[in-house]
Amino acid sequence: MYWEDTDAGGVVYHAAYLCFLERARTEWLRTLGVSQQQLRERDDVVFAVRGMALEFLAPARLDDALAVEVSIVEVGRASVSFQQRIVRPSDERVLLEARVRVACLMASTFRPRALPEALKHEFLKHSINEVC
Repeated sequence: MYWEDTDAGGVVYHAAYLCFLERARTEWLRTLGVSQQQLRERDDVVFAVRGMALEFLAPARLDDALAVEVSIVEVGRASVSFQQRIVRPSDERVLLEARVRVACLMASTFRPRALPEALKHEFLKHSINEVC
């Protein structure tokens, strides 16, 4: 962790975790070969967080190295739900658990749209639960 992520006591500020979760989902998509820029330009698709539930279990502190896990727990017609965990690898302590639901939107209008079939198929391959 960096100074910019912490409060005056050297503890990671709660809102910083949202950035960590977002970055992890973006990097996870990249490992699947999915470029959000290409989705926007080619398919008129963007994702927006629709809902989020967070459980803060333990604090991260200045200089902690963290790992953020990402898995899909539900794929809907126009949404995807992720389960995420932030873990401190040095002691394997789970610091935060999150459930994040993202909506698939048309980039041009920000109205809901169905997931592109190829992307939905890719998500289904990587989901950990039964899906719609």
